[in-house]
Amino acid sequence: MTAYILRRLLGVVAVVAATTVLIFGIVHILPGNVAYAILGEFATPSAVAALEVKLGLHDPLWLQYWHWLSGLLHGDLGQSLTMDRPAGPVIAEAVGRSAILAGFAFALVAVGGIGLGVHAATHAGRPADHVLGLAQLIFIGVPDFFWAILVILVFASMLGWLPATGYSPISDGFGAWVSHLVLPVLVLAVGLIAHVSRLTRAAMLEALRSRYVLMARAKGLSERRVLWRHAAPNAMLPAITILAIDFGLLIGGVVVIETVFAIPGLGRLLVFAIEHHDLPLLQAGMLVLTTIYALANLAADLAYAALNPRIRYTASA
Repeated sequence: MTAYILRRLLGVVAVVAATTVLIFGIVHILPGNVAYAILGEFATPSAVAALEVKLGLHDPLWLQYWHWLSGLLHGDLGQSLTMDRPAGPVIAEAVGRSAILAGFAFALVAVGGIGLGVHAATHAGRPADHVLGLAQLIFIGVPDFFWAILVILVFASMLGWLPATGYSPISDGFGAWVSHLVLPVLVLAVGLIAHVSRLTRAAMLEALRSRYVLMARAKGLSERRVLWRHAAPNAMLPAITILAIDFGLLIGGVVVIETVFAIPGLGRLLVFAIEHHDLPLLQAGMLVLTTIYALANLAADLAYAALNPRIRYTASA
């Protein structure tokens, strides 16, 4: 297992290293002049030229990349051009808010998606299964921003139960903190719950029809023991993969949800950096986002290997 973990860690390092090249290249082909974006379109040519020299925009791209990479290796994510602050603390604050939002949403996806999937599989062909199947199609097919607008209209505008937008830190009170998280967390989770439950149902049905489950039933084991001791552990293997994939979708969905609900998280920060052409902030934010995604996939691979020893043995062969 140790060799497998080291192998996967080296893979994550390689992915992040390759990502730095892609991020730097993509960011530097964005249209527009950075100096004009900072100083404004009416800035004098001399002021623009002085800022370009200060930012090193006249240096070759490989040299600009090396300066950026050297800073990263020393823990320096750069300086936000529009905020005139180090990008690291700004991103850390935003990641903290996004982590709360994504953490609650992922917990709902994991518990709700797997629970509903198991329930649908054990009630296959019954009305509950048909209702869940229809709900899954609806929630998978309709985009998140539609549900965001709908819940704001219903629960914030019409009923007035919850705030429509904004973020309240826990220092303002636990009730205010939770009330501002309810709607975005639900909207972020509902589509992924449908996705996980649908695929978990298929995996559970396959496990329930397997020979080892038939053998366990033939031995006279209770249906509950057969379900949770024999069928569920094997059905959880593809469910873990699904959750890892959906975590990536969750990260992408955070950008939309934070924008709609005006939550100052990492997604909204990236939108801000794009709008203001803040290249250092944009590069650092995209790198942090990519690293989080890579670590989430690493966690899924390790969990998969822990549940299925054949994976690590095959990988080490």
